[in-house]
This record gives sequence, structure tokens and C-alpha cells, in this order.
Amino acid sequence: QVQLIESGGGLVQAGGSLRLSCAASGSTFSSYSVGWFRQAPGKEREFVAVLRSNGGRTYYADPVKGRFTISRDNAKNMVYLQMSNLKPEDTAVYYCVAGRPILLAIRDPSIYNYWGPGTQVAVSS
Repeated sequence: QVQLIESGGGLVQAGGSLRLSCAASGSTFSSYSVGWFRQAPGKEREFVAVLRSNGGRTYYADPVKGRFTISRDNAKNMVYLQMSNLKPEDTAVYYCVAGRPILLAIRDPSIYNYWGPGTQVAVSS
């Protein structure tokens, strides 16, 4: 069992940066792939980034490539999402997730077993 709690959201101007943090509990946390999804008002939940437990490779959604970086610290049971050059279209609730997705399914939210409650990010123009 893994529990996730996000923090670090807030209001920022376009072009600014934020770092989201996700605190995880559970002794098997390091065995899970971890990621971030987001959901904007009136839109479906969408994949942002994932860091796979097997090999540590990262994958990003095209809209955030080159601007967002996902990382983890297994010793501290933490996951991070560093967001730079933020745009108004990045405004959403951001969710930390953990699971064991196969490569072909890393963008499918239904694959992830564990979700945090979310943290709001608002980017003003």
C-alpha cells in the first residue's frame, strides 16, 4: 500500500517556475514507477511525466518536454516535478501517481494504482 500527498502548488506568472513535491509512504515505494498527471477545468485528466522504477528512464508529454523534469529520492520517499517556463495552459490540478505500468501504457491513468489528492497550479498571463 502506498499513500501519496502533493505539495508546492500555487499561483505563478507565465514564464515562472514551481517545484511540486510528493511525499510517499509505504515500504515498497521504491519498486513503483512514479509520475504526474494533471487535469484542467472541463478537460480530461492527462499524462505529464513518468519515471520508471526499472532503469529510471523518464517520459514526458510533448507539451511539457524541455520545461518539466521529474525526479525521485527513494531514501526520502519523495517525488518531484520541477516546472519551468510555465504557461497559462499549464494551469491544472496536478496529481502524483505510483504504479507498475508497462511501457505501452505509461500514459493511461487507469494503470496507476495510487493517486494523491492533487495540488492546484495556476499560471497567470
